[in-house]
Amino acid sequence: MSSPSPSPATPPPSRTAVVIIGAGPAGLTVANVLRAAGVDCVVLEAESREFIERRPRAGFVEEWAVRALARHGLADRLLERAQTQGEFEFRCEGARHTVRTARLSGRRHFVYPQPLLVGDLLASYADRAGGAVHFEVRDVQLHDVEGPQTAVSYRDPRTGERHRIACDHIVGADGARGVSRAAIPDGRVRLTRYDHGVAWLAVLAEAPPSADGVVFGIHPRGFGAHMARSAQVTRYYLEVPAEDDAADWPDDRVWAELHLRLAADGARPLHEGPLSEKTVLAMHNYVVEPMAYGRLYLAGDAAHLLAPIAAKGMNLAVNDALLLGEALIAHYKGDDRGLAGYSAAALRRAWQYLEFSQWLSELLHGASSGDRFRAGTASARLRRLLGSEAAAKSFAGLYLGEEADL
Repeated sequence: MSSPSPSPATPPPSRTAVVIIGAGPAGLTVANVLRAAGVDCVVLEAESREFIERRPRAGFVEEWAVRALARHGLADRLLERAQTQGEFEFRCEGARHTVRTARLSGRRHFVYPQPLLVGDLLASYADRAGGAVHFEVRDVQLHDVEGPQTAVSYRDPRTGERHRIACDHIVGADGARGVSRAAIPDGRVRLTRYDHGVAWLAVLAEAPPSADGVVFGIHPRGFGAHMARSAQVTRYYLEVPAEDDAADWPDDRVWAELHLRLAADGARPLHEGPLSEKTVLAMHNYVVEPMAYGRLYLAGDAAHLLAPIAAKGMNLAVNDALLLGEALIAHYKGDDRGLAGYSAAALRRAWQYLEFSQWLSELLHGASSGDRFRAGTASARLRRLLGSEAAAKSFAGLYLGEEADL
């Protein structure tokens, strides 16, 4: 159950050390790390608390990220409530192929939807530690990001009054469409984009999972996937034409394609149920270099966006936040090496994840590409992965994030 937002009668501070724009996993992780170290900060969020604690998002947290959050006291509920997965299966040409990632890598995925993590982080920062957070702010503007008068201003949605908070640093963690990255002048950063050329229809079924873990279906009609979210809810994905929208996919059509694309000898039949969510996701990536400009530091989707092909986005946001939080703490102790090296350190993992996402995309989408070369090379990748212990170990390590710093 959500706690109430701070009272609108409470005036915002006129100055703080760090203003954090965005109350997602990246912004709230930074806020918690700073608050615990005694570094003053304020979080500004454009949406309501209720909205961000319910917004459907990713559900897989890599074990290194869980352990890192636990070191900061931010994973108690996650460790208590999350299920873990140590294997998944490919389904291709009517056969099932299990990849036992935990045995191969010694690590697991934690299944914990992002809204639950956001709720935990908010409770830690705002409710227990008394951290300042303002929801539903409007018309956020960044000021003098390169100069000595750095500040962030916003309009209070209730009173219409404009508030200005002077600060030393700004953390831009407000996502792909936020104001932080847009505040950087043209030519000061480089945006690199890659389009996978396909789209996925994401649906949330009010039905029990039909397999023990993740299922990747590779089919000439398009990729399909099954991912358990809870004992009563299952996430499904279908590859669809890039120009489609959700209205093109009534429930009956969705279930017909899922049954077809996930069919395999010995597989349990799919449990059907009402589809409570349908969204078409364009499969594209981008990355911003560098992830810093003046006193502004980007984190999470504001700095890089990964298609959900490899379930890396939330993990990458946590990595950014931990690096940045520790760098800001070191700054206030007189050591600026962390801030100076933040972008390079964060981009190292980002590029590793982007490369793995591209590799997996070719494997998953080759059969449906209509291109014989892509289909043939995708089939070869899958045979190598399934037939070579060394290849399987390498894949499992990358899939679970353990080799991200190579």
